[in-house]
Amino acid sequence: MARPGDSSISMASPPPSSLSPPLIPMELHEINRVKLLHSLREHLSSSPLQGFIFLQGGEEQTRHCTDHTELFRQESYFAYLFGVREPGFYGAIDIATGDSILFAPRLPEDYVVWLGEIKPLSFFKERYMVSLVFYTDEIPKVLHDRFQGSGRPLLFLLHGLNTDSNKFSKPADFEGIEKFKTDMSILHPIIAECRVFKSDMELALIQFANDISSEAHVEVMRKTRVGMKEYQLESMFLHHTYMYGGCRHCSYTCICATGDNSSVLHYGHAAAPNDRTLEDGDLALLDMGAEYHFYGSDITCSFPVNGKFTSDQCLVYNAVLSAHDAVMSSIRPGVSWVDMHKLAERFILESLKKGCLLVGEVDDMMAERLGAVFMPHGLGHFLGIDTHDPGGYLKGSKRPLESGLRSLRTSRELQEGMVITVEPGCYFIDALLNPAMQSSNTSKFLNCGEISRFQGFGGVRIESDVHVTADGCVNMTKVPRQTWEIEAVMAGQSWPLKNEQPCSENCVES
Repeated sequence: MARPGDSSISMASPPPSSLSPPLIPMELHEINRVKLLHSLREHLSSSPLQGFIFLQGGEEQTRHCTDHTELFRQESYFAYLFGVREPGFYGAIDIATGDSILFAPRLPEDYVVWLGEIKPLSFFKERYMVSLVFYTDEIPKVLHDRFQGSGRPLLFLLHGLNTDSNKFSKPADFEGIEKFKTDMSILHPIIAECRVFKSDMELALIQFANDISSEAHVEVMRKTRVGMKEYQLESMFLHHTYMYGGCRHCSYTCICATGDNSSVLHYGHAAAPNDRTLEDGDLALLDMGAEYHFYGSDITCSFPVNGKFTSDQCLVYNAVLSAHDAVMSSIRPGVSWVDMHKLAERFILESLKKGCLLVGEVDDMMAERLGAVFMPHGLGHFLGIDTHDPGGYLKGSKRPLESGLRSLRTSRELQEGMVITVEPGCYFIDALLNPAMQSSNTSKFLNCGEISRFQGFGGVRIESDVHVTADGCVNMTKVPRQTWEIEAVMAGQSWPLKNEQPCSENCVES
């Protein structure tokens, strides 16, 4: 269906999807176990290489006091090592032999009536490519029998601080654990660092999550209309990624923000449930990513809901796009992520100055941390099994304290094999702008008359997922970014575009 006022569209609709869910290689988790075992053995080089890496998988949760079982998603570290999708499992890796052992829950007889077939242990051994499988009530006996040292067997348990959430991982617990020696300090930093660097098989899953999510973003762009509800855009995305990608889970709660809602950084939560009606002149900010076999994506697209950018929308959008592209061009091993954040800020400030919203020297603005007024969040974060993957801050490293920089989810230098998001943004948030206008340090840079025109504008974010390579990076996200590309797709053209188009008369590309 052509957009009102657009008579130029006379083409067949593209097929709903060109993708299908790929086969899941369980060798991926075998590789992860070998990598962890190698790293732990290196750490223990001066100690006897005996004991067990021992993790507890996730448990099913019910909704408060009811019997309604929430859709289960495996604990991330357990998923990383074993790939098990069922709840109630434990897993061990014998440090001396390298053997991997799964412990499955012993299910009651009536399980078959309500939940289906009770699989034999041989099923899990074959599916998850482990050395041995036993029942969870056999854990103490099996580990004692396999231990080759003297005294009580040593268990390396997962316990440590997630520097992103500021929460601690839960160490394994089982009946009889008091018969073992336990260490809760060594494993966590080693396995967290293993997760920072992705294997080729991991990259392939992250790429598929990006591919199906990119395709879904384009589909939503194409179908967005004034008068819709934000949750309808969310629904279209979820349908596409599940229908054509087999993605039952999202990487995180969808952010489908339009108008002023797009200045709320984590919009979409229960108190702001993507329920506003889209109005003509709104800019949409859609932050949504699918998950496939635990590995996720995290993509943000910003576009005008009526399909045509206004001059003000172009100004802000191109400011963010210039920052996004500058960072993408600069990423390579050895680059500081703090420097990349500052680079993004500089490009946004320069663009806003060019658009007459700011006055003065950009170097002086940077010194006063003016960029944090317009981009209060960090530039990006590691991505993998978790949307905010661990490893952002190594043990002993300190988080920057300056405004804006303290929101960075990592301050590390980039290295080959990392996957990180690049997500600069520019927002007009009264709670940040008003104090800046009243401060003698920052008010001198602000053209209040021009900025007041953007009250209620919301914001723009552009987010892509990036794999750091030996000499640069690969953008894993495949969505329209230039304003003319977005307008063409929203007008009905297929993506990727066959021919270049002139940009909108309202826009000057970055």
